[in-house]
Amino acid sequence: MTTVDELAQFAQLASLTDTELAVLAAAGRDVTYPAGRQLITEGQPADRCWLIRHGRVGLDAHVPGRGDIVVQTLGSGDLLGWSWLVPPYRWQFSAHTVESVLAIEFDSARLTELADLDPVFGRALNRMLLETVLERLQATRARLLDLYRNPGDTSTPWPLSGTGDRGSRR
Repeated sequence: MTTVDELAQFAQLASLTDTELAVLAAAGRDVTYPAGRQLITEGQPADRCWLIRHGRVGLDAHVPGRGDIVVQTLGSGDLLGWSWLVPPYRWQFSAHTVESVLAIEFDSARLTELADLDPVFGRALNRMLLETVLERLQATRARLLDLYRNPGDTSTPWPLSGTGDRGSRR
């Protein structure tokens, strides 16, 4: 069983109180996946999410004419799977384990039930997940800029990471 102390190790959960972490801990279960395991298939029903303790997971999207393109690699401390939050509740990316992964898995139906029972918990959970969505959007944007930049252009007009000062774009 997952504990509050274990969840407190995840930076993304820092905005949750100990009470909210206790609710979340009761809903989590430890899982292990070998390298090369397909965890998520783009377009399929989204019904769970994971907090990655150890290991790496590749997120990819299918690009017509180019195949599957890795848009981000997630690792220790990252959250995988937020598509269960909004209709049509389908995965927006595919994901596979790059190496063996140890994670905490949450069933989305259970998280939704807990959020409905306790609106304060639900609001905190949604805020935390929205922060993850924004980080993922910035990382995907940076990856796409890298993929489609002019090969002769060696300059970078702004940082490609999703964190830190973005500086001026002039």
